[in-house]
Amino acid sequence: MSALPANAVSSPIAGDLLARARAQAGRGSVMQALIELSGSTPDDMCARVAAQLGLRAMHSADLNALTMTLGGIRFSEALARSVVVATDETGARVAVVADPYDAALQDWLAVTLHDSFELRVATRDDITAALARFEESQRASAGLLDEGEQVSSSSAEVLSLARIADDASPVVRVVNSTLYDALKQGASDIHLESVPAGMQVKYRVDGVMVRVGQIAGADTAEQVISRIKVLAELDIAERRVPQDGRFKVAYAGRDIDLRVSIMPSVHGEDAVLRVLDKEHLTEELKALTLESLGFDDIARAALRKLAAEPYGMLLVTGPTGSGKTTTLYATIGEINHGLDKIITIEDPVEYQLPGVLQIPVNEKKGLTFARGLRSVLRHDPDKIMVGEIRDGETAEIAVQAALTGHLVLTTVHANNVFDVIGRFLHMGVDPYNLVSALNGIVAQRLLRLNCRHCAAPQVPEAAQLEESGLAGLIGAGGYDFRAGTGCGHCRGTGYKGRRAIAELLVLDDELRELIVTRAPMRQLKEAARARGTRTLREAGLALVASGETSLAELNRVTFVV
Repeated sequence: MSALPANAVSSPIAGDLLARARAQAGRGSVMQALIELSGSTPDDMCARVAAQLGLRAMHSADLNALTMTLGGIRFSEALARSVVVATDETGARVAVVADPYDAALQDWLAVTLHDSFELRVATRDDITAALARFEESQRASAGLLDEGEQVSSSSAEVLSLARIADDASPVVRVVNSTLYDALKQGASDIHLESVPAGMQVKYRVDGVMVRVGQIAGADTAEQVISRIKVLAELDIAERRVPQDGRFKVAYAGRDIDLRVSIMPSVHGEDAVLRVLDKEHLTEELKALTLESLGFDDIARAALRKLAAEPYGMLLVTGPTGSGKTTTLYATIGEINHGLDKIITIEDPVEYQLPGVLQIPVNEKKGLTFARGLRSVLRHDPDKIMVGEIRDGETAEIAVQAALTGHLVLTTVHANNVFDVIGRFLHMGVDPYNLVSALNGIVAQRLLRLNCRHCAAPQVPEAAQLEESGLAGLIGAGGYDFRAGTGCGHCRGTGYKGRRAIAELLVLDDELRELIVTRAPMRQLKEAARARGTRTLREAGLALVASGETSLAELNRVTFVV
């Protein structure tokens, strides 16, 4: 990095000290304060500051002549910090900033870029325009030019680079660029967490949290939350109780729903935005099969057999985000031959299925799972999917539907196939009716897969093997321990993509009798194992043995039995 000249402070521009004081008080950047105090145009002030600090001033044409790379910096980060990273005509790396007085920005660049670079200065507007042109050129090369404008909904907030660059409000730019970057990375959730110094931005990618940046200043963080509230049509004056809402954005030529949860905290308010890209998921659904989810041959065969039953109940269980709904949709896709009436009731409808009647829950209007399910039974269905069983009333109706000639596919939150039975009994469902209706239970998890580009052999330490219940495996053969080292393809995480693992319990008369008589759990597990039930841990170990995932990832997702 090129250091600022020693005389930069000894020959200040008029108003320099006052501008620094304003910046330290949190009232904008030094450059912005200098422009306001002097009455100069941004271009004039940029030239004067560059001359004072011994740096090169860049104009719009100069920025166009650079070869933009961003140096691995995320677009939203570059836009929020007003910085361009590129190479000039000589091949040298340069970092063009809007505020050369920002020492924290220069320190961040030095750490982020690793290699040395030459510091240059340009106006904030010229930098924003250059970033927009760069991103549009990337989209044009991918055939996505003007993607943000090709949307059907006039109520959606448009996320295109041109719109972000044109936003006059810095808060709007921060929010929109954060949303844009999250969608580009394929995040399922966006977390905005208030901290004393401002706000941390995190994405959930492949099921784990990734910290992507920080928004400086408590006032700015508060304005960001207010902007989210405005988009979601929430009460911006209410900061003491949780609020829920939703809004739409337009990205890549389609509308995307964002479900918003605002929660008060000790440092202000936190926001979590759940991404529901229905149109994209619907396109993926056309190729969605049990094979594409990654289930092994045994799990696929058992699932298909359970789904082919004429009546009864198939339960899929697991924590939030474990792919339960996706599994049910893949199953429905395989049995949807047009000969049966298939109805779903969901909260919300995440995929759009052709030839299937899909009903969204609307609790504000009184349409709950229980009430909707009662109405569905009067609509002459053959197969019913209930998005989630949350209460005893819904559970009882679903069991009765399965007992009266319908195939019911549903989900419930539990840790494994045996805990599901306890959940239903706790809800007050008669155990005899439950086991009579129940055909099978599937518990599933999603394991991240090692990145194919950077996965390398890894020999676990003896202590890790012992903690994982695998003591003595080294040298025994049969295990190809591998782990990703981190690269550009996996964003440095070592993982790329996920795969489902499953634990299946197919009920027969003996298992039903054990459940009805409230047999000890140990006896029930032994009987299930004798019938070929494989635990989630064992299914995951098969992926570790083949080198598809790491031992650390397996330990993160499953318990050591």
